[in-house]
Amino acid sequence: MRVMKHPAIHEVSLEQLFYALSDPVRLEIVQKLCVTDEATCSALDGGRPKSSVSHHFRVLREAGLVWTRNEGVTHMNALRRAELNERFPGLLDVVEAAMRNAPKQHHSDVQTAKQ
Repeated sequence: MRVMKHPAIHEVSLEQLFYALSDPVRLEIVQKLCVTDEATCSALDGGRPKSSVSHHFRVLREAGLVWTRNEGVTHMNALRRAELNERFPGLLDVVEAAMRNAPKQHHSDVQTAKQ
């Protein structure tokens, strides 16, 4: 299994973070990770195709939001909470609060909005 590449936390920019969070699917993944320490890709995929989910995890990793490690043949994912709080204090707290207060969107709603 290949080793995942993650940016050093000092290389992470707000622009990258906001881009990664601008997609509803990735925002949903982050929301799920906010309430757990670690989760598998399948626990976070929301029934979406593997190719689509792989793309979203790559964007989240490259943005510096998520750390992915291999455990056998399983990918375990976690928010880089401590590192992000050190680099951008309070950012994840604001994102979590905004997600809690936002109206719940369903995947079909997102597809309709993009058309």
